[in-house]
Order: sequence, then C-alpha cells, then structure tokens
Amino acid sequence: MKIFHNKLELIEHLNQLRKLGLSIGFVPTMGALHKGHLSLLKKSSSNNKVSVVSIFINPTQFNSSSDLSTYPNNLKEDCSLLKNISEEILVFAPNSKEIYGNKMYVKSYDFKGLDKFMEGEFRNNHFQGVATVVELLLDIVKPDRAYFGEKDFQQLQIIKSLKTNIKIIGCETQREKSGLALSSRNNKLSLKSKKVASNIFKSLTFLKSNISNYNIKDLTNAVSDNINSFDQMNLEYLIIADEDKLVPTDSINFKKKYRAFISVFVDGIRLIDNIALN
Repeated sequence: MKIFHNKLELIEHLNQLRKLGLSIGFVPTMGALHKGHLSLLKKSSSNNKVSVVSIFINPTQFNSSSDLSTYPNNLKEDCSLLKNISEEILVFAPNSKEIYGNKMYVKSYDFKGLDKFMEGEFRNNHFQGVATVVELLLDIVKPDRAYFGEKDFQQLQIIKSLKTNIKIIGCETQREKSGLALSSRNNKLSLKSKKVASNIFKSLTFLKSNISNYNIKDLTNAVSDNINSFDQMNLEYLIIADEDKLVPTDSINFKKKYRAFISVFVDGIRLIDNIALN
C-alpha cells in the first residue's frame, strides 16, 4: 500500500494512472477509521480502478481547540485497517502546510441556506472549513468520483452544492447492531453509554413510523421528551427538514423528500444522526 505525504508526488502518481485510462475514486477522512469509512472505500473500489483515501485532521472545521487536540490520530492503525480491504489503496496523509501552505485560511461560501440550520446553527463556520478543505483535496486528487456518508447528510448536500466536475456519491449510514450510527466519537462512550445512545436511532425510527399519523410538532415534542427522560442524554436539536433545501418544516408535503436530523449529548459526547422519512 502506497502512502503519500507530499501532494506533488501524489499528483504525479495519479497523472500516470490517468494516462493508463484508470478511473479514480476518492474518500476524504480525518482518520480514526471505522467500518463506516471502510464501507465508503469498498464502494469506491467497486466503482473505480484506483481508490485514494485522505487522512487529514482539518483544523479549520473545529469550533473547539480542545476538540481538535483530543481528536484521535493514529496513522499506523488506520493503515492496518485499510490493508484489510486492499493493498492497492493509495493513502494521502499530508500535514497542514501541505494542504494550506504557510498560512491556514477559510474561504467564504454562500450555501444558499443549506448551512443555516442543524449543524450550521450550532457549529459556527463549521461548513466553511469543511468546504474549504474538501475543495483543496478534490483539486489535488481530481477524482472521477468522491464518496461521503449520509450520516453527515447536511455536509453531503453542501458538498454537492460546490461547483466541481466531480460526481459526489452519498453512501448509506453504517450502524452497530443496536442501530447506533458508526462514528469515531463512539470510542469515547462506555458500554453503558453506548446502550443508552442506541435510543437515538430508536427515536428516529419511531418518528419515521408515525410521521403520517401525528402532527409533526406533537410528534417531535414527544420524541424530545423521551430522549431527555434519560439522565445520560441531553437533546441539542431534533429537526424535520426537506432533503433539497434543508429547511425545517412543521408539515409534510409527500411530494417532497424529508429527513429527521438529531444531535444528542450522551454523557457529554456529542452524537448526530438522521433518517429518511419518506
């Protein structure tokens, strides 16, 4: 498995592969890889002759310096997981200077309201940092296709809104047997906390099952009260929004597609999830 730290070396290698007519898939990550990331790579490998995974902890998308400093960073462990899929995967593990140059910066984007609610409301400028690094990475790799998980559905829609010539592919959220969405943050949960956290997905599936039977406000209030009834859980938001514009709604027009979005603190660990409603 080839590991690149220098972007120019990666670019040169990929240019040689393109000359051979090989298609390139790309999975950007911040490391701390789990089965959710690996499922994206498997999808990429099934669609493309070459798959590139980037492992870069992007400072510009963190709202908290403590969050950044405590984010898990173990390249050796991540590469061991990748080898289990294929030794043909190309790994790009740059430092900040390789991505941003001598001074980090964040571009200013107008996402047409896609970043106004949910994560955008509670994580100021988070998506500006995400979009900046994704554009920089896409410009380096220049893949035919790039793969992102639907667990971060708002992020997926924002990335799709960027003006690139690259096909952005959303992939289904991967879950533990309990229904808990796979996340690097799950490693911070105790077994007891994980068990409690499984109620997040149970709440979403309950909401989906009853969306046609109840008033949305009454339904979301009931689900919110249920989550907050657990001592270890604190609901940050529960929002139903249309998939295209990500605007919250109190009524469903079944000609549109909707999702329920949720953020919950479980023993102080912030977890997000979402589910398609129709």
